[in-house]
Amino acid sequence: MSEVPAWFERKFNFTLAPAQYPNVRVRLWGTPARLEEMFQGVHREALIAKPEGKWSAQEHAGHLLDLEPLWLSRIEDFFAVSGVLTAADLSNRKTDEAGHNHRALSGILTDFRAARRALLARADARQPGSNDRTIEHPRLKQPMRLIDHLYFVAEHDDHHLARICELLRAGHGAVVVESNP
Repeated sequence: MSEVPAWFERKFNFTLAPAQYPNVRVRLWGTPARLEEMFQGVHREALIAKPEGKWSAQEHAGHLLDLEPLWLSRIEDFFAVSGVLTAADLSNRKTDEAGHNHRALSGILTDFRAARRALLARADARQPGSNDRTIEHPRLKQPMRLIDHLYFVAEHDDHHLARICELLRAGHGAVVVESNP
């Protein structure tokens, strides 16, 4: 049983000032490195184990990669002044069908790093007015600003990193995020 709260049950209060962009950006920029660090020295069996038939640690990493086009589309929604953000496939079919456990982990990590760099490059090209513009999130049914969207992505990253950590600890695949006494 997972201790990581279910993503779809999360509620969000978007209160960050646009001036917090550098802080959110560094979180997003650091996700590929944190992901790579988690997988250092982990045996393949632990990477692809699917407890209770749910996603493996490697599939969670693949899911992060799978969502980069959605996050990028949503940045474009802010620049195009859309009425609603691009909707996600809430069934996560792309991840379920991708066969991430049959890929080399190094390919997933390399592709994720490149996709995240592209996302941040686009976010860095913020246009005048895009910081204050609000667009409704289709699932949450609440308005979001660009900073809110980027914070949401960072929270999504951390959700899956926490789940990966939990899976690797349970599978004894590696020592992950040791606690200080």
